[in-house]
Amino acid sequence: MQTLLLWLFYISTFYAFVPGIISRIFGYRVFRRGIGVQEFALTFDDGPDPKYTPMLLDLLSKYNAKATFFVIGSHAEQHPELIRRMHAEGHLVGIHNYVHKSNWLMRPSTVRKQIQRTNDIIYGITGERSTYYRPPWGIVNLFDFSKRHHVKIVLWSAMFGDWRKNLGVERLTEKMLARLGPGEVMLLHDCGLTLGADPEAPEQMLSALERTLEEAKNQGLRSIRIDDMIKAAEKSPISRMSFGKRLLVGIWLTWERCFRLMLRLRTVTPNLPFLHYRLREYQGQTISLDRGMTLSKGDSIIEIHVDNRQLFELGIQSRSAAQLAIRMIRRMDKDLPVLAEIIAGDESLAEAKALYGVTMINRGPEKFGFTVKDLPEGLFTSLTKFYLSILLSVIHPAGGARLKERSEALVPKMILMPVSQLLDHYGKKCTGTKLRKPQETVTVLEDGMAAEEFPGAHAH
Repeated sequence: MQTLLLWLFYISTFYAFVPGIISRIFGYRVFRRGIGVQEFALTFDDGPDPKYTPMLLDLLSKYNAKATFFVIGSHAEQHPELIRRMHAEGHLVGIHNYVHKSNWLMRPSTVRKQIQRTNDIIYGITGERSTYYRPPWGIVNLFDFSKRHHVKIVLWSAMFGDWRKNLGVERLTEKMLARLGPGEVMLLHDCGLTLGADPEAPEQMLSALERTLEEAKNQGLRSIRIDDMIKAAEKSPISRMSFGKRLLVGIWLTWERCFRLMLRLRTVTPNLPFLHYRLREYQGQTISLDRGMTLSKGDSIIEIHVDNRQLFELGIQSRSAAQLAIRMIRRMDKDLPVLAEIIAGDESLAEAKALYGVTMINRGPEKFGFTVKDLPEGLFTSLTKFYLSILLSVIHPAGGARLKERSEALVPKMILMPVSQLLDHYGKKCTGTKLRKPQETVTVLEDGMAAEEFPGAHAH
């Protein structure tokens, strides 16, 4: 009996759990996010629904937004007029199985039949076959990776729990606005009749979506179909990266997610994260700051971090180190005034003595008023240099070649600025700015640009 249980465990692990992990974490043979894409994608699962799908289509038409509908075959069979309308109005119709059942609980042949049957229904209504598939709950099995289904598996980068009515419109809107940004693949539901969902939940989803689309309009962001996003992403430099480098990126971003669980950092601009921060006590040696101040052990500091996902995307979109440097400086110049206002409005932050970070940008930070100091020799410095060197090889346009050519220059440094200096210098820039409440988020460790990348670069 024990042997049988062990075999069942091994089989289930390789059939279900391992494929789920490598698809979610490393993005193996699935599409989750449009890296390098300037638009975002709205995707809707579980429909069509005779009550809510027409309302959703009206809303999308109002904002001239295109979306992707991953439909359940049995629902499409019952409401062909809605599938016909989706197609006629320029939306993409994808497959979500014939019934909403986990692929873990079905044999490979059964999954194949589910996909084929739904595709036949879509073809019978629209005259076109779908090549895009989202498994229920995003759960894949080992055989889903096979190309024999002739479909592209599409997951998501942002999920909001909109199938739960108790989430509420305000909280749902807040979560959606926090993730609104280029390249995001948003998962929503236009039907509440599947297992675990509330039948009336799509109504509050529609309210939150309208506010999100209004904000997207204000920001100049556009919602596009998944197939258009995939085509745009394929033109991005990341599509030309080697498998080894993509694997390194996947591992690195996975570490970032784990890091988020350990450090609950807050983000300066939630809609487009770049700088993150936390309040903590300084534990290092005494350091001299500007304005005749000193930073001593036990003093309160605001530790800042750069968002490595944003850093990576800036890196792959940049043709040269100088272009990457200028883009980073522009982002920093936008975030620091906002951070100054956040600090001014928070008594505990305002009492901190200094901003503190660790970086390989050894000259650029001085343009913003930071003082650059050497890290004391020790294990922390060695580990930081190793980590930032890996980071630099990932995001730098020249990749690992930069490390080989100028490895002696890759020295991590501390950057510091008295909080009073930040408030004096940047406070006036953000007077009257309406700020969102900072959200807790996970962030990455420090960025990895080298000092020599910044000659001639300046803030805009």
